[in-house]
Amino acid sequence: MEQMTIKEIARLCGVGVSTVSRAINNHPDINEETRKKVLETIQKYNYVPNNSARNLKRSESNTIAVLIKGISNPFFGEMIRVMERETNEKKYSFVLQHVEEFEDEVDVALRIEKEKRLKGIVFLGGATNRMDEKLRQLSVPFVLSTADAADMGDEYPSVSVDNEKESQRMVEYLCSRGHKKIALLTANKDDASVGMLRHRGYRKALEEYGISYDEKLVKWTPEEMETFSMESGYRLTEELLESGVEFTCIYAISDRMAVGACKALFDSGMKIPADCSVAGFDGLDMASYYEPSITTIRQPRREMAEATINLMFELIDGKPVEPRLIFNADLVVGNSTAPI
Repeated sequence: MEQMTIKEIARLCGVGVSTVSRAINNHPDINEETRKKVLETIQKYNYVPNNSARNLKRSESNTIAVLIKGISNPFFGEMIRVMERETNEKKYSFVLQHVEEFEDEVDVALRIEKEKRLKGIVFLGGATNRMDEKLRQLSVPFVLSTADAADMGDEYPSVSVDNEKESQRMVEYLCSRGHKKIALLTANKDDASVGMLRHRGYRKALEEYGISYDEKLVKWTPEEMETFSMESGYRLTEELLESGVEFTCIYAISDRMAVGACKALFDSGMKIPADCSVAGFDGLDMASYYEPSITTIRQPRREMAEATINLMFELIDGKPVEPRLIFNADLVVGNSTAPI
């Protein structure tokens, strides 16, 4: 879809271009009803004002932007370093843009695409399944990295592990150790990407082992709390303990949540894994250095980061690409899990 211009916004509103400009820049000499109409039209058509007129006159810069949702998550640290190094080696500039939890990453991308005159965009993390319609408005190549595009077909280039399959693999391992009452600490209910897929894998594994799905064993991260954080792991485990529901194992969909869960269990006087097993996902360094070391699914972060940038430059060069790159992960057994 072609991006809207200020002239088209003016035509749709039945006003002049200068009136649209005054509405955007919050000038006092404009009728309030007109201002409201202009701003509503801008929002409806996702028009992104170009904040620098000079940008219209200059050619594109050799800049790659990485939009990261969850910048505090150490999982992304190594990936960002690799992406920056690979980008700089190709004589391109590297811009890192943090996206807040409440922000729509594609809205941010549409804005900085014009402001920075980008050559390409990497979406690192985020909820891909809600991006579909807006992604079509981007006029530069983009890659979804770690954000599994499983439900979007092969239309959009992506690099990830198979989150559903790897999550199922973890829970099947726990079931094979005799666990039948496995609690799940997951993302919020509106999560349409990684959280949804790992939740789906959890359910499939239970089904494979003939274990009924019990909603009381599933704890969702509240919207106001950071997803995949140690705080959410701690709070959700507290809720689980206070509920009185019986469980022998906790599977957290991230290692940080697993660490938070362990802390909550310790604070309640329980021992790991004697009283309760704990498993995570991601393969962070903290999982192996924590005591007890945490059983986890290790994602190949460096390889995924390199593949992301290589895919980006193939798209920029107009080369044919494999749109969906799926990496295998490793099940790393730590001391936090034990048989029943």
